[in-house]
Amino acid sequence: MSTITQELESVIAALTTEGKEPSVALIKARLSNPLPIPVIIKALQAWKKNAKVPTIEKQTKTLTADERIAQLEQQVTALSERLAKLEAQQ
Repeated sequence: MSTITQELESVIAALTTEGKEPSVALIKARLSNPLPIPVIIKALQAWKKNAKVPTIEKQTKTLTADERIAQLEQQVTALSERLAKLEAQQ
């Protein structure tokens, strides 16, 4: 089970033990790491239907080829500058 799912379940459980009806706002306020509102809504709807939070995985953003090239160019520039400084010290 993912840490996001576990955190959502624990927040919802804490709210219900306090006698509060879980809502998007209450859940969002208690999360240690911010989540997009649609994810919280999906989890809350699933919990209301099945008394269970669905497994939610953190998705990593996939970069486009142009973004990857730009990152690599920045890294090459930074490494070239470092190398030049090191060579100048010797």
